[in-house]
Order: sequence, then C-alpha cells, then structure tokens
Amino acid sequence: MRLTVERGFDQVTVEAIAEAANISRRTFSNYFACKEEALLHGERLYIDAFVRHLRERPREEAAWPALRAAVRALYLSWGKPMDREWAARTRLARDHPSLLARQLANQAQLAQDLEAALDGRAGPPGVRHGVLVAVFLAGLRTAVVTWSEEGERALLAVVDEVLDEVEAPFGG
Repeated sequence: MRLTVERGFDQVTVEAIAEAANISRRTFSNYFACKEEALLHGERLYIDAFVRHLRERPREEAAWPALRAAVRALYLSWGKPMDREWAARTRLARDHPSLLARQLANQAQLAQDLEAALDGRAGPPGVRHGVLVAVFLAGLRTAVVTWSEEGERALLAVVDEVLDEVEAPFGG
C-alpha cells in the first residue's frame, strides 16, 4: 500500500511489490493471486484478528457488547494509533474499483465470520445477528471514513462516538 500511495495504483506492478518486499515474483505468486490481494493483505490480517478477538470474548456476553469489546481489543492490540498514512490507504481503496471490489469481498466474508462467531450469544430481542452485524459494520465504516477525512482525533475515539450513536436502538 505504501508504494501505491507513493506512485499511484496504476503505476504499481506485482514486480514492484515483490522488489520492495525483497522477494521474487514467484514467491509473491505463492502467497497472492493478484496485486489487489497483496495490497489488502493487512486489512485481511485485521479482519482475522477482529474475528479472533470476538471468539475469545466470554460466551455469556451479549452480542453487541461483545462486538464493541472485540473492536476495542483489536485497536489496542495494534500497539500504536493508526496514522495518517493508513488514512490515505483507506481513501485509496475507495477510489479504485478493483481494490474496492476486493475490499467489499473481504467485508462480506467478515460479516459472515462475525455472524458465525455470535452464534449462541444473546442479542437484542427481535434482532437477528445478521442485522446486528450489518449495523455494527456500517457504524465501523462510517467511523473510518469520518476519521480518514477529518484527520484530527484518534480512530478509536471516532469509532466509539459513532457506535454510541447506533447502539441505543439495540439496547447495548
């Protein structure tokens, strides 16, 4: 992603990515099917960690508080706040159709994984876990976009603010 931010999406090749990572083109191909997959690899790692944090929450914890705690644990596990370069990469993904398509596929998989991880947890009466996950992820996306555009506050502060707004109807 750093190369893409520096040079532009269309100017970054698989060969350039492999060279920057100090690996061969063949090694790159052993791990990634295309440059979009490689560029969003960090996002995939965050997604996997988020689902893992949710699965590690106490089973008796209700669905919404478990989601909130898992996203907080993910953020705190990064060890440092997200920087402006990460915000630039976030905006970049929104501006390129092939990256956006891959990102949407990642998000669809995340929704399925979160819903499965919530199985057996209590949720708000009359609200399916799929609906809860969709609302939660919409809140996260809104928070990340807001944070990447405003550039002042810490990501977690914006996430908390947005999730507080959507939490009330779910009795979180």
